[in-house]
Amino acid sequence: MGSPYRYGGADPAGFDCSGLVYFVHRQLGLRVPRTAAEQSLAAIPVDPSHLEPGDVVFFRDSGPEATHVGVYTGRHRFVHAPKSGRAVGYASLEDDYYREAFLGAGRFYSVP
Repeated sequence: MGSPYRYGGADPAGFDCSGLVYFVHRQLGLRVPRTAAEQSLAAIPVDPSHLEPGDVVFFRDSGPEATHVGVYTGRHRFVHAPKSGRAVGYASLEDDYYREAFLGAGRFYSVP
């Protein structure tokens, strides 16, 4: 939390959205792809009504591919690296922008 946005960043000195997801999962010993589009294709799909903390949530601008990703934390919130000039922080899936841009959810681990 609080690390600056940095395009291509994947460490606490600066993150972009997919770099944050990549870093978090690597800290847990999980290998995931590096870009939001690749992450959305590799993740095990999760029904949004069954989101668990640690799942990933994907968003798109206007095309079919994911252009943004965050880590779900519960209570309709997720952590993400939003854009240049803004630090890593929380956002809400209930926010109009994210509700409209929502593409889907997934996970990179098994739930027992």
